[in-house]
Amino acid sequence: MDKKEARKIIQDLTRQVLHHNELYYAKDAPKISDAEYDRLFRELKKLEAEFPDLAKADSPTKRVGAPPLQKFETVKHKSKMQSLDNAMNIKELEDFDERVRKALGKDEIEYVCELKIDGLAVVLEYKEGKFLRGATRGDGVTGEDVTLNLLTIKDIPQKADKFSGEVRGEVYLPYNDFVKLNEDREEAGEARFANPRNAAAGSLRQLDSQVTARRPLSIWCYFGSVESSRLKTHTHTLDYLKELGFKINPNIKLCPGLKEVKEYIKHWETAREKLNYEIDGIVVKVNDLIDQRDLGSTSRAPRWAIAFKYPPLQAKTIVEDIQVQVGRTGAITPVAHLKPVHLAGVIVKRATLHNEDEIRRKEIKIGDEVVVQRAGEVIPEVVKVSKHTSSSKAFHMPKDCPICHGELYRPEGEAITRCINAACPAQVKERIRHFATREAMDIEHLGPAIVDRLVEKKLIKDVADLYCLKREDLLKLERFADKSAQNVIDSIDGSKDRPWDRLLYALGIRMVGRNTASLIAQHFDGLEDLFDVKGEKLENIPGIGPKVAHSLEHFFSQKENRHLIKRIKDYGLRIKSEKNKGPQPLKGKTFVFTGGLETITRPEAEELVRKLGGHPSSSVSKNTDYVVAGTEPGSKYEKAKKLGVKILDEKGFLGLATPS
Repeated sequence: MDKKEARKIIQDLTRQVLHHNELYYAKDAPKISDAEYDRLFRELKKLEAEFPDLAKADSPTKRVGAPPLQKFETVKHKSKMQSLDNAMNIKELEDFDERVRKALGKDEIEYVCELKIDGLAVVLEYKEGKFLRGATRGDGVTGEDVTLNLLTIKDIPQKADKFSGEVRGEVYLPYNDFVKLNEDREEAGEARFANPRNAAAGSLRQLDSQVTARRPLSIWCYFGSVESSRLKTHTHTLDYLKELGFKINPNIKLCPGLKEVKEYIKHWETAREKLNYEIDGIVVKVNDLIDQRDLGSTSRAPRWAIAFKYPPLQAKTIVEDIQVQVGRTGAITPVAHLKPVHLAGVIVKRATLHNEDEIRRKEIKIGDEVVVQRAGEVIPEVVKVSKHTSSSKAFHMPKDCPICHGELYRPEGEAITRCINAACPAQVKERIRHFATREAMDIEHLGPAIVDRLVEKKLIKDVADLYCLKREDLLKLERFADKSAQNVIDSIDGSKDRPWDRLLYALGIRMVGRNTASLIAQHFDGLEDLFDVKGEKLENIPGIGPKVAHSLEHFFSQKENRHLIKRIKDYGLRIKSEKNKGPQPLKGKTFVFTGGLETITRPEAEELVRKLGGHPSSSVSKNTDYVVAGTEPGSKYEKAKKLGVKILDEKGFLGLATPS
């Protein structure tokens, strides 16, 4: 290859790597696998080594991560957070060991092997035992301040004896929670997370810490800046951190030499499938801290550690059929029924195809030979077609729901097809659970387990049926006594008097959250006014976009949904505004809350705004009237100052809400 050709290829590879860096680190939405990214990165690094005068100082091969997102405040790390060089095979691992032994002048090196958790690297700062601040790795020098979000993770100790310094770890999302989160996002019309790592990153980089708190993130800690003469090795440091209360992975192993390292790597290549979190390799570290110091680092990575990367877990099989399943909120997901194949210790018979567009893009047909993969997904997915056959036939999405035979609907510009019949049996449990939640109809004693039993015993088939339940019906169920049965009936009866905007939210209409329902209630008198409303009219309401408008229009155009609302009305629920609303001192005003409140919770504050005619919002804009800043306000506070939005403290807000 001549220099001219090398320059062109280096430029192209640099562009690709930077693009995929942004998708992975900044947007948490990768488009290629880790293996494909590693191939591009290594190819670029190899060419830069062959043509060093073509390697730029700001090449992505010399960087760590990506710059912090502007929506967060930044934190400068006390010491650089580096990346790791990779070993893609045993030969490269042996080369690493040879370099280390040669540099240290030793015949054998004691290593520590750790599972390479595929999550988001963070640094936790403590002062005199108190958790002070937390940040993402960012570009290695500067990270994003995500302290409030890290405070929601129960595995991060708020106090650690008298420790002062930094602790580094990897925030991750367990597999089972990742699957549920993706199901919820898909059924809500939101993009799926590509893998648990991106789910963890997306959860931690929320501007609203309440969103983070609803996602069960955890952390494994792997480093501490501990100044102590008694700590001679990396394993000593980890033991000390564990004593302080930090969560240390139990599968760490001390290896006397490379032979034991290889055995550890071989063991976890198959054993990783039994873990409830994702790993993509093994981190091998020199154990002796003095040896680490002597080996030093490059601009990007330490010379005393390397990451051995596992290949994706794949197998070939035949697509015998493609059928659809109905999710909890109506999302229709095509599923490949496969000729059974052994993959990563289990027999795989089904694989998700995500949506109709994915099938078209990958050109998957019934009868094709395909590659299936379990790498970052608990449920296997079809990666690509390896061979079409003469008998292969195309898949067509059904027009009717396979469960209730109601109409299927795919909103313009979206990938997910949906059943929008509110009485569809596949959705009924989840709809009723949502209906009973505190922010919806607040039916206190109607928990998820009771809903499941009522549906399974066919005592209810939709939310309207709740209001014709009798105490005698509940007494037929196991573990129900007179008092508990009466408590449920009283809770259901008490919910009839909720404002109609809460009922609108409780119906579980896609894209209609609590704030949106409140906003709509300020412009209409009741549910029946929405029966024939057009999307264009709804879009005239500030804060209502075309997707929300079309979702509402389509929901209320369905005869099944109108019939449900008529039944709700007949049972005595409030489906229109009260004639006398009382004082409305906040009418027409938009409020945004940031930071912690002391005398009232944020949901209670938002409900108070609604009650008094105002509108709570989650984002600051030039149309925001007030930002209420509590303790440790976030970036919304800074944005409000830039836009000149009036800022209130908690006392000022309560003064507005309860004028003398």
